[in-house]
Amino acid sequence: MNRADLRKVAALRLQEAKALQQAKKYSGAYYLAGYAIECGLKACIAKGFARFEFPDKKKVVESYTHHLATLVKIAGLDPDRGRRSASDTSFLNNWAIVTRWSEESRYRLYGRSESKEIIDAIIEKDHGIMPWIEKNW
Repeated sequence: MNRADLRKVAALRLQEAKALQQAKKYSGAYYLAGYAIECGLKACIAKGFARFEFPDKKKVVESYTHHLATLVKIAGLDPDRGRRSASDTSFLNNWAIVTRWSEESRYRLYGRSESKEIIDAIIEKDHGIMPWIEKNW
């Protein structure tokens, strides 16, 4: 899977999350919304690899995680996230909402409010997590 594929999958997972939210399938909406962020961050990581470069094994191995805060660090975005969080309370709150997600979310039940909250945190135009990721992928 390459960077372009990861960007497409991130957008697709977000569309699917929105569709599930509309269909009142809230647990699935929540779960897929988190995967949209994961794929977006992995696209940011992929951007850091030069064509024909032999990648650093540690970085590659560490990238095989679902932990969003770890993926931000691997992508080299943690300093920017920190600055943005310090100057933009709405972004900070959205980041806090999104990082509650984990791959373990697939085993939990979520209601309308939780799925709406994460999707809104992801898509908010000026303070959302996905627009920030898209600037970096």
